[in-house]
Parts: sequence; structure tokens; C-alpha cells
Amino acid sequence: MGAQLRVYKRRIKSVTATKKITKAMEMIAASRIIKAQRKVEASTPYADELTAAVTAVAYGADVKHPLTTEAENPTRAAVLLVTSDRGLAGGYSSNAIKAAELLTTTLTNERKDVLTYIVGRKGVSYYNFRERKVEDSWTGFTDSPTYADAKAVSAPLIEALQRPTAEGGVDEIHVVYTEFVSMMTQTPVERRMLPLTFEKTAEDSAKVFMGDRVRALYDFEPSAEEVLDALLPRYVESRVYNALLQAAASEHAARRRAMKSATDNAEEVIKSFTRLANAARQADITQEISEIVGGASALADASAGSDR
Repeated sequence: MGAQLRVYKRRIKSVTATKKITKAMEMIAASRIIKAQRKVEASTPYADELTAAVTAVAYGADVKHPLTTEAENPTRAAVLLVTSDRGLAGGYSSNAIKAAELLTTTLTNERKDVLTYIVGRKGVSYYNFRERKVEDSWTGFTDSPTYADAKAVSAPLIEALQRPTAEGGVDEIHVVYTEFVSMMTQTPVERRMLPLTFEKTAEDSAKVFMGDRVRALYDFEPSAEEVLDALLPRYVESRVYNALLQAAASEHAARRRAMKSATDNAEEVIKSFTRLANAARQADITQEISEIVGGASALADASAGSDR
């Protein structure tokens, strides 16, 4: 029993050390969520207003541009997948990968060739392990992305969109990332970034209204096409940056939740081993008492026999 008690004590010590680590990681992730949320809130209005500006240009001019014009027979699509560089975040990366796999299957069924771009070591490892082709990948910044990172990710996507499909270009750009809804909810989403789609009816065009909001009329100098050329990289960069920030906030929230669950489980394991250790110690004490009582009884019997 003494040996068993030592085993329990070693396990309690080991789990306690693990609990300290998971608790520290939980607190770090919790502190980073707030910063990530603020960045998301700061970047979203800019991305939305830029989209509104592109919409205004698209409505105000009839020009064919990769930003707003859909190909008649799209044959190639780019998919940008955003995962994490580190683990210990529950199903965060695996859920995003599943969403990308589903999107890839859908595009393939539509007879489109899919070019995959990946952010995060988890996604890169997943595709490399399965020997799947990756056009380009970026790692090392998923927990705290900057606008420079978004520009680096956007550059090959913009280049692929502007290049003819016969020369290796693409007709569409899709992005798969995890949207931060709340501390407890993060949802993998897939969205088509380019080309933009607009719902424009004849009645809207006649009234020049969108809901209760008057749509402004614009004159373009030197041309609407050049305005769209200038807006294209900024639109893609802003949307990619917002997706990276959403994914970063989701990653921290998922890691905090996973580490909290690990800490709670460690506490339950410690309680279980403590009960087992107490039972083993009690058994040792009971055995020692029994041996003492047995020895005393034997001595008493021996003394009584000698007196006779």
C-alpha cells in the first residue's frame, strides 16, 4: 500500500503542474481576446465603407472589371484558408479545414479547378501530410496579424485574379475563416470575396434609391475603370485583414475555452487521485493498527502461557 500511495502522490504532483500551465494559458488567451476584439471592431467599418464605395462605383458606371464582373464560364477559383500556427485551441483549425474541404468539393463539382492558399501552420501541415498542392502559404502571425501581413497574403490573390485563366489566373476568390461571434461562439464561414455580386433591379435604377438611403451619383475622372483598379487591391487587403483579425480573435477564444476545460479536468483528476491516496493511506493505517493489535494479542497470549 505504501508504494501505491507514492504513485498517487506523484500523479497528483504531475497533474498539478499541468494545471498551472493550462491556467496560465487560459489567462493569457483571455487577455489577448480583448485586444483582438478591439482590432476587429476598428477594421470592420473601414472594410464596410470600402465595399460601399466599390458598390457605388459599380452602380454608377457600366464597365467590365474583375472586381465587379463575373466570368461567363468560370473555370478556376482560388480558396484562401485561415487556420492557426499553434494548437491547444480545441477544434478551431479542424473546423475551418472542414469548411474549406466542403467548399473545395462544391467548386470541384461545379467543374472548377481550385487553387489553395493557406494561412497558418495547422492548415499547411494538413495539406502537406496528404500531399495536396498548395499555391502559397504564410505562417507565424495568426495570433496577432498586421496590415502588412494582409498585404502579403493579398498580393498573389490579386495577381491571380488579374491574370487570364489560360495563363494560370482565376475567375473567383473565396476565403474560409472563423468568424468571431462571441466568447463562446466562433463559426467557420466561407465567403466569395471576388467578384462582388450586386442585386440591382430596374425599379432601383429608376428611383436611384437603396432602401431609405439615397444612392449618390458620381462622375469619374479619369475613368470608372481606373477607379476600380485603384480600389481592387485596397478592397482585397481590407477584407483579408478583417478575416485575419476575426480568425485571431476566434483562435484566442477557442484556446481560452479549451484551456479552461483542461484546467477543470485537471482539478477533477486531482480530486480523484486525492481520494484514492486518502483511501490508500487509511488502508495503511488500518493495516498497521491491525498488526499492532495482533502483536499485542500474541504477546499477551505468550505471557499467559508462561504463567501457567
